[in-house]
Formats: sequence, C-alpha cells, structure tokens
Amino acid sequence: MKKIIPLLLLAFLFTSSSKEGKQSANQVTQFVNPFIGTGGHGHTFPGAVVPFGMVQLSPDTRTNGWDACGGYYTDDKSILGFSHRHLSGTGMTDFADVLFTPFIGKLKMQNDTLQKYYPLAFSHQNEIAKAGYYKVAFDNGIQVELTASTRAGFHKYQFPAGESGIIIDLHHNLHNQKVLQSNIEIISNTEIRGMRLTEGWAKRDYVYFYAKFDKPYTVKLYKQNKEVSGNTLNDENVKAVLTFDNPKEVNVKVGISPVDEKGALNNLDTEIPDWDFEKVRSLANDSWEQQLRKIIVEGGSNDEKIIFYTGLYHAFIHPSTYSDVDKRYRGQDLKIHTLEKGTYYTVFSLWDTFRAQMPLVSLIQPSKTNEFINSMLLNYQQGGLLPMWALASNYTGTMIGAHATSIIADAYTKGILGYDTDLAYKAMKRSIPYDTTGIKVNHPAIWEWLMTKGKKYNEEIGFIPADKDVIFATSRGLEYAYCDWALAQVAKDMNKNEDYKWLSERGTRYKKYFDPTTGFMRALDSNGKFIGPFNPSYSNHMNSPYCEGNAWQWTWFVPQDVPGLINLMGGKNAFEKNLDALFNTKAVVEGEEASADISGLIGQYAHGNEPSHHIIYFYNYINKAFKTQELADKIMKEQYRNAPDGLTGNEDCGQMSSWYIFNALGFYQVAPGDPTYTISRPLFDKANITLENGKTLIIKAQNNSAQNKYVASVSLNGKRLKTPFFRHADIVNGGEMVFKMTDKKQ
Repeated sequence: MKKIIPLLLLAFLFTSSSKEGKQSANQVTQFVNPFIGTGGHGHTFPGAVVPFGMVQLSPDTRTNGWDACGGYYTDDKSILGFSHRHLSGTGMTDFADVLFTPFIGKLKMQNDTLQKYYPLAFSHQNEIAKAGYYKVAFDNGIQVELTASTRAGFHKYQFPAGESGIIIDLHHNLHNQKVLQSNIEIISNTEIRGMRLTEGWAKRDYVYFYAKFDKPYTVKLYKQNKEVSGNTLNDENVKAVLTFDNPKEVNVKVGISPVDEKGALNNLDTEIPDWDFEKVRSLANDSWEQQLRKIIVEGGSNDEKIIFYTGLYHAFIHPSTYSDVDKRYRGQDLKIHTLEKGTYYTVFSLWDTFRAQMPLVSLIQPSKTNEFINSMLLNYQQGGLLPMWALASNYTGTMIGAHATSIIADAYTKGILGYDTDLAYKAMKRSIPYDTTGIKVNHPAIWEWLMTKGKKYNEEIGFIPADKDVIFATSRGLEYAYCDWALAQVAKDMNKNEDYKWLSERGTRYKKYFDPTTGFMRALDSNGKFIGPFNPSYSNHMNSPYCEGNAWQWTWFVPQDVPGLINLMGGKNAFEKNLDALFNTKAVVEGEEASADISGLIGQYAHGNEPSHHIIYFYNYINKAFKTQELADKIMKEQYRNAPDGLTGNEDCGQMSSWYIFNALGFYQVAPGDPTYTISRPLFDKANITLENGKTLIIKAQNNSAQNKYVASVSLNGKRLKTPFFRHADIVNGGEMVFKMTDKKQ
C-alpha cells in the first residue's frame, strides 16, 4: 500500500474543525471519514449520499483506469465536475451520470471542445467530506457544497465576481461507456430536464433528471461540442452551458429517476421542496446518525472509532434505492412497474456482500433484508433468473456462484421471512441448471457469464472441468457446492426431502477438487484428472481455474463443511499445519498476469479480497481459537487505517468494512445459510446494538487492551460458552455477551 498522504489527513482534520455542517459532540457521524478508501485501491467516493440512496452526488477526478471506479482518486489534483450516481468500492466502472461543472469568465470554444474549463485545480486542504455532505474550494475561487436526499442532490455554488456559469454534460462517463441516447430540454430560465441511456457495465441504463436553479440563466446547447439553436437537443453527445450574470451564489436542486422526467421532478419536489440547503444537509446527517447509532461502541482509540463508523457508513451505501417516491421503477425487463409496498433496490454485489455485509444488515435491520430479497425476487419474476450482480435492473453476469441463493437461505434460516418463501425456493432452484429458456437479457455479451457452461458440466458429470473453456472452473465448482448446500438447508426445513438429498450431495462436490498429494484444491480435466504443472502461488487474472485468487486462497472455500475439509486434509493436526502454512509462507503471487485483487497479504492469505475473509476462523474448529484471535487483531490493526489508503482492497459495496464491523464486535458468521457465529476478538470495551425489534444486545470486553487480545472465556446471557460458537437465535432477542480478555493464549 502507499504511504499516508499528509494533505488528505489535513483534509480530514479540516473536516472535523470546520463550521460547515458542525456536529454535536455526542453524534457518531463525527467519526465518519468518507476519504477512507479513496486512495490505494479502495475505490470509494467522498461525496454526498444518504443510507441506501439513489443519488450519490460526488466529484469526479478521472474517467479511465481501475482506480476510476468510484470516479474519485486521492492522488488527483483536479476535478472534472460533480455527477449524481456512483458505485462504492467496486472493481468495475459505471454511472457518473449528469455532470455539473462550474466555470468563471466568458465561455470560449477552443478546438471544438469545452474541456478547457474542466478539470478544475484544487488542494485537498480545501476539501471537506462528512456523512451526507461534501465541500471543495477550487484554486480559481469557486466554492462548491453538495448534499443529498434519497433521490435528489443539492448543489451550492459560490462564485468570485464576474460572469460565471455551469456546464451540464450528459456525455461524461467512466471508462468509455457508450452513450446510446441523451436529450436535454430547456423548460425555462430556471429549469432544465433531460435523460441519457448508456451501455456500460449495465448494458441498458436509463437515467432521467430534472434540475431547478434559484437564479435565472441564459443557455446555449452543444451537440458534439458545437453550438446548436433551439431549446431541445437529442444526440449521443449533449451539453448545456448555463451563464449567470455576476452571481455570488447559485443553488441547484436535481432530482434523479430511472423511470422518466416526471418521476425525477416528483422525487425532487417531494424530497427537497424548498431552497434551504442547511436543512437538507442536516436531514442527511440525521439519517446517517439514525442508521449508525444502531451500534454504539465505547473504548478504543479515536482512529478505531473513525474506522468503525466509517465502516458502518460504507456498509449502508448500497444496495441503492431504484424506485421513485410514487413507487414506480424500471424492472428487470426494463419496463415500468409500480410497487404495492416497500422500496425496490439495485446494486447487489452479491459475490462480495453475501459474506458479511448482508449478514450485518440481517442482524440489525432485517426489514431491509426483506426488501432486498423482494427486489431480487422481482428480478427473477421479470427476468427469469435471480441476479448475480444486479446493476440498474440489468443482469451483468459479473462474478461467479449463485449467491442470491446464499443470501435468501441465510435470511430464511434466521427466521427472516417477509417474502414469498415458495417463490423464493423456486427462484433459488432455478439458478442451478444450465437452461437459457425464459431468461431475458438485454445484451448477448453477458450470456457466457450469466449462464456459464460450468453449470452444464456440473449437471452432466458432477464437476467442472478446466479444459472445456470454462473460466474459473475450480472456483465455480467450489462456490456451486456451497450455494447448493445453502439451498439444501431451506429444502430440509420445507420438508422437501428428495431435494434435500440431491442438494446435499451437490454440496459435497468440493471434495472432487481436492488433491491429497499436494493438499490443495486443483483444476480437473474432463476425465477427472488433475491438470499440471501446478504452482499454488500462480495467478492469471482472466485465464485461470481460480477467480481473483490462487490455490492457496481457494483451497479453503468450504465454509459449509469445515469438518469435512479437516478430514480431507488428514485430521486436525494436518489441517492446522496447512492453515499455518497459508499465513506463514512467502507473500508473493506469481504470474505476469496475476490478479491485482490479490492484496493485503499475510503469507498467501489475501485480506484485500473476499475469498479469504472466512479463513482465520477455521482455527476455532480445531481448538486453536487463540490463533483466530491473533489474526483478527493483526488484520484490524494493520489492514484498516484512518487514511485514504486505509483499505487493503476494493471496498466492494460494504463487504470489506462489514468484516471489520463484525470482528470489532467480537464474532463472525463463517457460512451464511448456517445461522451460527464464531468468536473473534472484540476491539471495543463495550458495544450496544439496538435491534430492530427494540431489544438491545450488549457486548462487553472485560480487561480489554492492546496486549490482552486473547479471549479467556465468553458468557452469553449468564451462561459460559463451551465452544467458540453460538447461534443467531441466541442474540436476536438481545441479551448480554461478556468476553473476559487476557494476554495469555488460551
């Protein structure tokens, strides 16, 4: 990772001491630092958003490269403008819709381009970011403040004396996504609306906007950067240049909708009816305060609290609202539908978030889990299949496995049942076979990812051969086994006995990939023979049997059957030896095309990417819990920091932070679908978790300190745990968990 950037640390100090959006001393939002993850490869953004909001109003500093995924990168010294939707911590790019860029002086075209006016130079010392608020002062004297509601953004521009204006750019995009259609319409000298349809990661993404200004403007429209006459313009490259006559301040409210301009206007007028910027900013802060106060921690350092609450903040940015205030939404079939109740969501990074972010939501806000599942079931009803990575009601086919199944099965086994369980079972089961019938996709390029041949081979021969043009074959086989096991748990409860037997067998197919000679999960050919030569440290990002990893990391993806994996490896002693080797071997990933996602290495354990996140808890299964506690302590202290590069890998829509949240509380769920938690190392002296049913779960760590990182004992509601495991049912109605900490290995 890169060194701490002093200017950005100053920026956060400036954030804390600034009079703008000042928080009271007892508010937990004071501990949110949105700059965490904007450096390194965290791919977060610092702009204004509310919990699970449709709008993420944030500055864009670059448009190309891996570190443009969030639009903003901390090494950059200029800003292109402020767009209204962003993805938090992803490894792919999209969104960055409807860019607003302020300028001063008289606008002049040069070489058929407006780019002369952006980017705008700035210093991080003149930048502030808080929960629901962003501010920057540019070197040319323009100052910008941003805040947001769920479906609308609010801009405040302050200009130096003289003529000035704002460019609205509908062609601005990240990573050269294609603008298929855009239009802009001047309604009056204070109102403007428009839309754009893009083809990027989401192959058909519709965005509509309606903007209102508190000052009158004159306007010029540009098509392909050439001025045209009229008040309406349709083209792939559309810009509007609004000019104001010597304004000191211009306020702009922008409603966003996936449905139409009417929806955008309705969203705007409903959520931001007046021109009180501070009121909206305060409401945004209050919404975060309410969300983050579900967990109150005591003890720990100031930096640890900042990392913790910023982690909670990142955990609740996505999934994103995708229905308007009138409950209309654009469905998986890209048609307009109306909800009967609740909210429709998109941005489901399921391969990442099934591990910790979704279980975190299920613990403290199960009603939200129900809404998420109902949204995924609508995907199934309208598109024919549950999503893998849902983006703007598009199947992307991104990543592997069938983790909508994992998430639904986990909710079901925890008694979270606010959805049609029969429909859910049918939808989960439909994700298993290789069958393209009845599935609606809007671009042929995603077929090979959405309905991979790996499913076909898994059905026909019981495993996925790597010599049959199936990318990530071994990883897919391991993940299908886990997801099938998860569905088996639901089948068992529903008394679907034949399905339970069938799914349980599929859940053990991980064993076919294990090579007892080397001790690793390996690639198989179509005859079931291991493919050589074999190097467990080798990685090739897009041409490997392992997805974003190598054999060291993927050998351990058997969260559903740790005892079975122990037996495969020859018993507890051999299992421990192999685990120790993972953490103590040389931290070098080999291969010219090695995956950049393999980061945060401790030996070959890669905390910077999700496939490793459950592994440290395997020591709890062999009576060596102290090793889990050592590693949890080490990871929390070394791989999370209060700095722009404070994450060792992509945030991935809240997963990286949710791992930290659970471990700081003192426990983790190894296999969603089995409502069992296992003990970690609590970081804080006390945590109060307010559950949605009104009950409180209190966690205490007695004799806690940096040296006392080992757990001597744990009691739950007055009863000492005999093993380092407990059930979701044990805490769902609140209670008290007491850790007794020591400096001695137990």
